[in-house]
Amino acid sequence: MASPQHPSIGQVWAWLDAVPDPEIPVISLVDLGVIREVRWEADELVVAVTPTYSGCPATSVINLDIETALRDRGVGKVRLERRLAPPWTTDWLSESGRAKLEAYGIAPPQPAGGPSRCPHCGAASVSLVSQFGSTPCKAQWRCDACLEPFDYFKCI
Repeated sequence: MASPQHPSIGQVWAWLDAVPDPEIPVISLVDLGVIREVRWEADELVVAVTPTYSGCPATSVINLDIETALRDRGVGKVRLERRLAPPWTTDWLSESGRAKLEAYGIAPPQPAGGPSRCPHCGAASVSLVSQFGSTPCKAQWRCDACLEPFDYFKCI
């Protein structure tokens, strides 16, 4: 609950929406869907965070970035809750985040398990190059039309 001492939950969500993912900085942590809840408990701001997977190397950086963004805006007491259940899924990516990924050249996840089109030229004919990309959550693909390589954000 907002009070004269601390900002509203809506304001906090807006601040967090400006915190970029450290591995894919074109999308925010809110777009990525890893921030699950924001609430005040007395004078302490509690932010529930679900990592994309338990071994994600960016988890500590994400936590630090959240704390830094909130403290820079005057929030004195911040507690991060690591929420593992339910596990993160690419279904939690926002529509805005999916569009940002594609505009950046990363094909967003598709239920069929592969990109539906090239994020560069839009051609539907694409080929898998490697199941492993620049990060564990991405695979490397190539467009058969424009021949450009691109990352595909895997369904999780």
